Amino acid sequence: MVTYFEATLAQLSVHRVGNKGLNEFYSLSDNTLRIEDETLRRLLMQYFLSPFEKAYEVFRFTHSSDDLNLNELFHFSSMIFDDQSAFHNLSGQITKHLFNISNHPKIKSGELYIATFRDIQLEGELVDAIGIFKSETKESYLKVNPEEGGFALSYEEDAINITKLDKGCLIFNSEKEEGYKVIVIDQTNRTDAAYWKDEFLQLKIRNDSFNKTNITLGVCKDFITNKIDEDFEISKADKIDLLNKSMKYFKEKGSFNLDEFSEEVIGNPKAIESFKNFSREYNEEFDAGLDQPFDISGAAVKKQAKVFKSILKLDKNFHIYIHGNKDLIEKGFDEDKSMNFYKVYFKEEQ
Repeated sequence: MVTYFEATLAQLSVHRVGNKGLNEFYSLSDNTLRIEDETLRRLLMQYFLSPFEKAYEVFRFTHSSDDLNLNELFHFSSMIFDDQSAFHNLSGQITKHLFNISNHPKIKSGELYIATFRDIQLEGELVDAIGIFKSETKESYLKVNPEEGGFALSYEEDAINITKLDKGCLIFNSEKEEGYKVIVIDQTNRTDAAYWKDEFLQLKIRNDSFNKTNITLGVCKDFITNKIDEDFEISKADKIDLLNKSMKYFKEKGSFNLDEFSEEVIGNPKAIESFKNFSREYNEEFDAGLDQPFDISGAAVKKQAKVFKSILKLDKNFHIYIHGNKDLIEKGFDEDKSMNFYKVYFKEEQ
């Protein structure tokens, strides 16, 4: 998690980048932007950094050749950290690099802000950082101005909403040998926007406890909601029970162990074998490190708990929330009505 109450904005360059695939161009500014207005500086800090306050996933630069120096952003970032006087020239090189990979027809043109910051806090450490931010979405705003006898209305078109950063990344001057610590924001979240993280930055996720917890919970959810149907006939209530048991395990345990989780949560020997094969395939494909025990991250559990649904939806008439003992709910079929039914047992009505 990022906090920036001690941070300062050191340098800022603003350029514009178009879509190369649509025969658009890029435009580079001659100099860094001087910001004398403290209110503007504060608004820029909010626009650039506040979206990262709830970003937990930490990435690292990578390259298919395993030579980090061939990753353009790693190379440019290293040069900026080593020589701040080269910042503006290198910000132009970063803009050109983004332009050269902007070929998808849905990639929007926009302003590219490249900045350096001092004393951003990440994981309890004050670190200098480079920020790269792209604004693509423009909005119209109404302005109300007092005048004699009342008020006047005006508007401003093609303005930027400072609460909606489209794309951004923070590159921290920490752990250079492993590819730096990098945090990413991409609000568009579309398949065609993968160019930001995968092509422009070329990142891989860091194998820490947060990411391992987050990934493992995702694998468990995917197995229970999708994969288990291929091998077993299982009711929706039983699936919800497995999801609840999975979340309970992660909330109560201090560390994750694949064998222990399989025995305590999955239970059925054939289902355990199926789950282990499923997680093994994922681990081999993504090198996620899930085959070894790891400490469970409470922040990741809290994040995933929002998408672990325990709701049994019955047509459009009823929703049953299953939080506890699955044995207190029975499923049946009424021959006279030709309809399914659930029977629920309880002691008190609240």
